[in-house]
Amino acid sequence: MAKTKELSKDTRNKIVDLHQAGKTESAIGKQLGVKKSTVGAIIRKWKTYKTTDNLPRSGAPGKISPHGVKMITRMVSKNPRTTRGDLVNDLQRAGTKVTKATISNTLRRQGLKSCSARRVPLLKPVHVRARLKFAREHLDDPEEDWENVIWSDETKIELFGKNSTCGVWRRKNAELHPKNTIPTVKHGGGNIMLWGCFSAKGPGRLIRVKEIMNGAMYCEILSKNLLPSARALKMKRGWVFQHDNDPKHTARATKEWLRKKHFKVLEWPSQSPDLNPIENLWRELKIRVAQRQPHNITALEEICMEEWAKLPATVCKNLVATYRKRLTSVIANKGYITKY
Repeated sequence: MAKTKELSKDTRNKIVDLHQAGKTESAIGKQLGVKKSTVGAIIRKWKTYKTTDNLPRSGAPGKISPHGVKMITRMVSKNPRTTRGDLVNDLQRAGTKVTKATISNTLRRQGLKSCSARRVPLLKPVHVRARLKFAREHLDDPEEDWENVIWSDETKIELFGKNSTCGVWRRKNAELHPKNTIPTVKHGGGNIMLWGCFSAKGPGRLIRVKEIMNGAMYCEILSKNLLPSARALKMKRGWVFQHDNDPKHTARATKEWLRKKHFKVLEWPSQSPDLNPIENLWRELKIRVAQRQPHNITALEEICMEEWAKLPATVCKNLVATYRKRLTSVIANKGYITKY
């Protein structure tokens, strides 16, 4: 039998008013187009509780006992990658037969929901220690120091790409806990490779790297693009260059070139993309490019260049102005990956 629509509060009140006026249940039902049995039920409820409002409903008893709830909550807290099927089987062995939907609803009431695990760089203990050291050493640096840094990096942008996911059970704001993430290492993928840089004053140059980059090619890129970017951004004397610890960045040829140019280079902890604000610009660029839906590599490159040039200088400034928050987050997260 289909569930009938609940009467509005206004209709229920009219039923009571007509009853108090002396009308019979049949007459009220005909006047308002309501079944006589429904009219009678509302009048009896009003006589008993002096209200036409919905009363609290007890609902069906829970299918999982309090002990069972504690058991499955403990299991997913210990191993967030536990599946609903695993939990159904564990409860069945304990004598409780439930569906996967019941598992989801029960865990949701405990503040847990199924989410896709974040993909983050693989952090070894040495990386965690280096990140903490960097954050503590630079925590009190004035904002003006960060405004005098040119941030750089490479990224690969795919024409059509999908990232694999893995479900985990986690609590709110716990998406970056090591148990809830998927460690990754920097490797291939994507259809075009870009090198770019920026400072608090705005985006610098962006170029496409068409060949496999080595130390010599990287030095050529810096020679043709880093210095012009510094001049265009009107960097102050003594500006600092930032790049990560990619092998081509730490190659002997690269170090020698940087030394001869007398560049100041920011010492960088490995596996720390969240400490480089250019990652936020890459994310913004990829969103903008995806919205334009390029259909071939030529269009992809052209759109990347156009959208990079459109990035507001205010966005760049805000990324640098909030840099201290990144360092604070690293310390608060004990050296592990942050939300940035």
